[in-house]
Amino acid sequence: METNENLSFEASLEELDKIVLKLENGDVPLDDAIDEFNKAMHLIKACDDKLKNAEDAIAKIVKENDKLIDFNLNE
Repeated sequence: METNENLSFEASLEELDKIVLKLENGDVPLDDAIDEFNKAMHLIKACDDKLKNAEDAIAKIVKENDKLIDFNLNE
């Protein structure tokens, strides 16, 4: 598996889905379940970071005069 930083957001979600299915199956020894859980937590952090970066990127919009302005999602 690639490092979490190198996986796309979608690939990270696919990996998370595989881990969840494996853990839900219940046939995973405890030590392996802990390892899978830790992998999942790292994937979740990587996804969260990518989402925050995407939010920051779209928080700026270009006005008609080509100046960047802050875009407040709460407005």
